[in-house]
Amino acid sequence: MADMLVEQRQELLLRELHATGAVRVAELAERFGVSTGTIRRDLQELADLGRLTKVRGGAIPVERAAPPPSPADAEPAAPAAPEPAPPAGDRTLGLLVPSATYYYPGAIAGVREVAARRGARVVIGLTDTERPRDVPQIEELCDSGVAGLLAATTGPHHVPEATLEALRACGRPFVLMERQPLDPYEPCQYVVTDHRQGAFLAVKHLRSLGHERVALYMTQTPTAPLVQEGWADAVRALGLDPAAPAVDAGYNPLGSARATRQYDAFIDACLDGKVRAALVHSDHDAVEMLQRLRARGLRSPEDLALIAYDDEIAALAEVPLTAVSPLKRQLGVLAAEMLLDQLDADPPAPRRVTIQPRLIVRRSCGGVAEE
Repeated sequence: MADMLVEQRQELLLRELHATGAVRVAELAERFGVSTGTIRRDLQELADLGRLTKVRGGAIPVERAAPPPSPADAEPAAPAAPEPAPPAGDRTLGLLVPSATYYYPGAIAGVREVAARRGARVVIGLTDTERPRDVPQIEELCDSGVAGLLAATTGPHHVPEATLEALRACGRPFVLMERQPLDPYEPCQYVVTDHRQGAFLAVKHLRSLGHERVALYMTQTPTAPLVQEGWADAVRALGLDPAAPAVDAGYNPLGSARATRQYDAFIDACLDGKVRAALVHSDHDAVEMLQRLRARGLRSPEDLALIAYDDEIAALAEVPLTAVSPLKRQLGVLAAEMLLDQLDADPPAPRRVTIQPRLIVRRSCGGVAEE
């Protein structure tokens, strides 16, 4: 990610800042694969332009500053939330998420929007993919006096039994976000994105452009197995060549030599197999893939059409990436509404909600007019 244009990195930084209310230097440096000094320079430049306020270790929004404009094809922004009413003591929501800087900023914004509108308060607990703290964070949030929990746990899409037991034992209503129990009969509420459907949409679009072979490249995330299932279902249902490369790259730090070797090997496998289209999970890997294509004198979509999965930074790539876009803000809105409804005196029946992602068509897969 170090090769990302400064303007792209700063625009993404601002979008995260206005979604989460604060950013930290160390987290941004790790995410973008650059030094903390580079992030500090970004923050200083943006502070000089009046677009944020620097604080020790990071930045916060400028008071009354409007958020940066989103791309025209981004998820529609919510109306400005009213100032929250003073929350009642029993309407504090605990929010557990693996990250405040990737994938979940939109969901966090949705939760805060609903809390503001319904006179609730949100307390966030961060766990970590590399060093999971789900159970301790659940216990700490409960000790702080939250009335209910919204939980996007680390680990796989299906919540580990130990974590689920901690949620059951807390004695408070909870709603899972982008997670669900392995047991389909487990009586709990959740809001999830249909990532299988998202992958199917991507492959179907590439098939509509004439591709009879569609490859898959993915890295290790809770979403990856679902993306792979959707890709495989689409290959079968649409009669595509099942021999197209399908690579599970595991976990490789962005910008590492190992990651670069895997991108190159994937590109070679596609070219050798006359595959000219691929679904890439995640956005970061799709951006890196574009850079490897360029370094080798190849182009997208001419030599390899790409669709990214996540739509976090896809629009900011040098060739704007077509992307599967989960509706993350709506995920947070629905989950918060569901939990607050359960806290009401006469709660509705428990619910399970599955959200369909969108496909945002841009230049990287062809089939759209050049800007």
